Amino acid sequence: MSTVFFVLAIVSVIFGVVFSIFILSFLSRHGIKINYLLLRLYIIKYVQQYRKLTVEQDGKPGRLFYAYIFSMILALVFAAIGIALKITVG
Repeated sequence: MSTVFFVLAIVSVIFGVVFSIFILSFLSRHGIKINYLLLRLYIIKYVQQYRKLTVEQDGKPGRLFYAYIFSMILALVFAAIGIALKITVG
């Protein structure tokens, strides 16, 4: 049973990566330089820049911001449930 939750966690992370690619594309179109070499370190910074830019434009954070945050939280929850099931069930 824990394997199901681990698979769901991986799927959620994949969705998060896809949303982060869309965020990076949006930022790049709006003139923000993307450091692809250190992308793993700067992804949270870029998500915050996306949020700030969309709040300035529309008055609220963009949909990709919420989609990214939701998918990463969901991945964390699924992984935690999978670990808990693995420990308790064996």
